[in-house]
Amino acid sequence: MPDQLIKVHALYGLLQVEPYVLLGSLVVVAWIFYKFFLNEVNEERHKSIQNHFGLLLRHFGILTFFFLFFIFMQTSEPQLGRFANLTPYMGTLAFVWGNIVFVKTSRLIVLQYLFLGSMRHGVPLLLVNIFSLLLSILLAFWGISHIFGVDLGPLLATSAAASVILGLALQDTLGNLFAGISLQVDQNFEIGDWLEITSGTQKATGQVKEMTWRSVTLVGFSEEVITFPNRFMANAQISNFSPLDQPILRRQVFRFSHGENITLVKQILEHAVAGISEIRGVPSPWAYTSDVNESWVEMKILYFIDHYGSQFNIGDKVYVRGMEALSAAGIKLSRQIIEVSDKSTTHEHTTPLL
Repeated sequence: MPDQLIKVHALYGLLQVEPYVLLGSLVVVAWIFYKFFLNEVNEERHKSIQNHFGLLLRHFGILTFFFLFFIFMQTSEPQLGRFANLTPYMGTLAFVWGNIVFVKTSRLIVLQYLFLGSMRHGVPLLLVNIFSLLLSILLAFWGISHIFGVDLGPLLATSAAASVILGLALQDTLGNLFAGISLQVDQNFEIGDWLEITSGTQKATGQVKEMTWRSVTLVGFSEEVITFPNRFMANAQISNFSPLDQPILRRQVFRFSHGENITLVKQILEHAVAGISEIRGVPSPWAYTSDVNESWVEMKILYFIDHYGSQFNIGDKVYVRGMEALSAAGIKLSRQIIEVSDKSTTHEHTTPLL
């Protein structure tokens, strides 16, 4: 009976000690890769990779049990009697679990390789999942053909029409899938980056938290969750504010009364802002006069920061330290003044607008 379902000779030819040792060596290579090349990932990523290894070792333990039990049954078939017919089935279990271990090990190696390019926040799993899916399908087709002797050619041919119909029905889903692959291959942004998404009149800003086969999820400044389909992202204008080699320019406005020493105000603001640790020293903060009217002289202070998500907190520090430094130097910020003229009298009243 087993010979009718399973090509025993082909199966037994695969279940040798050498493939088992090679598979174990592949697991060791994955572990060595982790130990030597991924020491700089953060603690959360260490735990994630270690959990992957824990799951992989459990599957390898199950494979070892099935393989050793198969070897025992194969060498003891004369003593097993009628139970000897179960040997091919035990071999099939060992073969299937060997494929599972191979897919999981290959997946882990690919995942670690992608980690090399993004140790700050981790990597999206879309490419890894697609790789695992394709490898699993390939091994399943090969196993069914090689071990069970099933010719899959006619089956694939008859399923072509159904595949076309299914593809049309899943047009949007497949569009999002391939758009997601394109976004991740281009690597214009990654998890943890701050993006400004613009498409027509629509605009949204947030930090990338997740990239899946269907969509990109952002978290905004107010912790709101924003989800965009991958096809929308592929066609939108994306501004990335997170590259480390491109500091972010920000400005704050101070207004002071006429008659104050403009040069002194510039020096005070530049010195006060330069003392904030989150602001880059190079290029250094720079103040300039941006507007003059009847009520005030307007001064803008320009500065560069590295973390887009901290801009409001840093802006608050700029205002606080700037006003404290100006106050300590005796320089008063201006108040808008409205002149009210009463035509019925000869007196004019000047009223400050508080």
